[in-house]
Amino acid sequence: MDNPPRDEAEGDGATAPQTQRVRNPIPQFLFISFMLFLLTNHNGDEFLARHQYQDALRSLTYQLSNYTAWMNGTGSNFTVPDRDVAVTPLLESFKIGGGLLDPITSSYYSNITGTFHGDTKFYNITPPFLNNTAHEWSPLAEKYMAHANMSLILDKTGAWNWSASDKVALSFVEKPLITNASNNIALIHGKIELTDERTSEDLRLDFEGVHFVSNGTVYALVEPPGRHVDLRFLPSIVPEEFRNETAQIVEPELASRITKLKNLIDAGIVEQEATLDEGIKTSCPFSLYVALDLIKVPEKLLREYEEEIQQPAGIWTIKPPPMSISGLLMSKECGILYEFHKAEGVGLSSLFRKLTTYAGTIAIAYLLMLVLLFRQIQRSRTPSGISRLCYWTFLVQCIVDSLSFVGHTVFALVADGKPSLSLIVPAFLACVLFANEAQFTALIQQFQAPEDAPSQVHTPTPPTATPDSPPAVANPPATAIASVPPPPQPTPELPTAPVQAPPLQRNPSFLAFFIQHIRSDPQMRLWVLLFLFLTVVVHTILSATMSIFFVSVTYSFFWLPQIVRSARRGRGSGLSKEYLVGTTLCRLYIALYFLLCPKNVLDIEPRPWSSILAGFVCLQMAVVILQDTRLGPTFFLPQRYAATKMYDYHPVMSASNDSESADQSLGDCAICMDAIYVDPSLRRRTSLDGKSEWATKGRKAKGGSAGGILNAVQMGVGSATARKNYSLAPCHHLFHTECLERWLAIKNICPQCRRPLPPL
Repeated sequence: MDNPPRDEAEGDGATAPQTQRVRNPIPQFLFISFMLFLLTNHNGDEFLARHQYQDALRSLTYQLSNYTAWMNGTGSNFTVPDRDVAVTPLLESFKIGGGLLDPITSSYYSNITGTFHGDTKFYNITPPFLNNTAHEWSPLAEKYMAHANMSLILDKTGAWNWSASDKVALSFVEKPLITNASNNIALIHGKIELTDERTSEDLRLDFEGVHFVSNGTVYALVEPPGRHVDLRFLPSIVPEEFRNETAQIVEPELASRITKLKNLIDAGIVEQEATLDEGIKTSCPFSLYVALDLIKVPEKLLREYEEEIQQPAGIWTIKPPPMSISGLLMSKECGILYEFHKAEGVGLSSLFRKLTTYAGTIAIAYLLMLVLLFRQIQRSRTPSGISRLCYWTFLVQCIVDSLSFVGHTVFALVADGKPSLSLIVPAFLACVLFANEAQFTALIQQFQAPEDAPSQVHTPTPPTATPDSPPAVANPPATAIASVPPPPQPTPELPTAPVQAPPLQRNPSFLAFFIQHIRSDPQMRLWVLLFLFLTVVVHTILSATMSIFFVSVTYSFFWLPQIVRSARRGRGSGLSKEYLVGTTLCRLYIALYFLLCPKNVLDIEPRPWSSILAGFVCLQMAVVILQDTRLGPTFFLPQRYAATKMYDYHPVMSASNDSESADQSLGDCAICMDAIYVDPSLRRRTSLDGKSEWATKGRKAKGGSAGGILNAVQMGVGSATARKNYSLAPCHHLFHTECLERWLAIKNICPQCRRPLPPL
């Protein structure tokens, strides 16, 4: 077997120098490519979405042809049923129904685009329950449910708990008409959200309908997710006087949707519709009847205000009056009725102003936190400052800011308009803050990584005493420990037994290799954690409950890791008061806006426990500040746990036993190379009679007397004051204390053996 080539310059016993292995970038590149492929690959979804678009196009074309034939009176298998005669008296019994008004004293909003929130009440109007109730409207409901099929009702109701829903949220979006119809009617679409307060679950329903501006009423067809609303049946739910007008706007709307679908398919722009879990909760169709509450404002002044909002001209207008609605949500197929009154709404213009104000204040908070972070990094740029910090504190803030960046970005995309421009600012600042915190966290973790490494200090073992060997010294000087190598060990004899062949090693499995690679490769571990973190953040953003839980947990651990590290290390945090107070207040402002403000931009209900969370965070901030004062890092711990185990750099050491040396020193400093004296003013000198005596600051002590011995003991090696002049590292290397302090301000490793050193 040929031996590998060797360098001729090397001897027989020489070993080749170990060169640093160049990391192969191919595994990282393949892993990143695989991760991006998983995140961006939607070929299967696009294929399914294209087929869904084509099916929808065929369905709409078929609906339009039948509807056009019905409108023209020619042969068609489609017909619009008449309106149920029991609906009108039922609406009147619940006081739902618009009417003509006096334009001089009152008016209705002509555009109700916006969101509405209110309380709702559930009624079971199935025939078995109506027989046991005595409401005023019960006879009307019995007439409305006269031909109900109970077996179909049980099948369509689904698993949703209808009686537990006591909150309702409606969002309206008005669409401009395609034809030159009158200004009295407008197409409208939106969503209805029913909330179960006990489980915090939501049921979302889609609706499409018409809005009659003259009397402030809305009639809409409602379907659960996954089932599309058939616009052709809109004339069957409106009053008889609006039937023809409603029927005329359906045909151009269907034609417009067909044209839009054709353009999207031809252009290759296919978007996969989000599939929500609510589609399997119920299959009940509903009818929505809404009436706007009357506004005691002249119609002329209200129209001027709405025109100024749509096309600003700088004219003076009235203060926007409050918007509220009342209505019924009924389902004959499921025997369900919901009633809501005085549901308060926020118009689109008011919502835009609120979003802009929110974006401005949040941007100021993030800008302030960014400035405070830069100032803190400048203060903690030295190794001694970085060693005081806990990287978990900055990592938690980094995670919160990344979630904020993703949330504001998604919010800006959903807003899609003027508010999206303002929301970009806090999203950008959150991203910059996230990047700087992540970089600073990586720097702290890299700097403090040697702290977890096991210490490999080898203490020389004394040789075995023999008759010819000299007696061992009880306390050898530190210089001997630091500089004298251990005695050579005898080379053991080779075994005479035959050498057995090593057992065959099996190749590890892919899972074991992958786990080992993650544990040994920091970059691989970073990419895996990043991939998992992005997955968790995406799922957290999509769930309001998960987002609130995530925020509450992360805010509870802002300063707690720093408190623990300061208590364990026995040193203060090094964080400035302005950074602690400013960052705490800014982050609490962002969190409490959503958790305490009843009219926030996301319509999140106030949480009573948010004040407790704010108090806990402020308590952590106060503890971190007090740890940097004279109270000490462990002031809040019991006395038995308050003492921190720290390395003693100033142990009691004996001076050199060399009586011939004029200056009795501990050795030379490994940094400045000067001699290290226990006390520079104390030097052992030899008298004329050959006996050693001590000189202290030019004054001789009485040799051999009890006072001289006591003076030497008190001011010699064992003195606490004298110990501060030298520092003995864990690796047994000796330095001047001043030299080691200046060195540790630059690096936290031993200047001789490069081992990590504890704080001085």
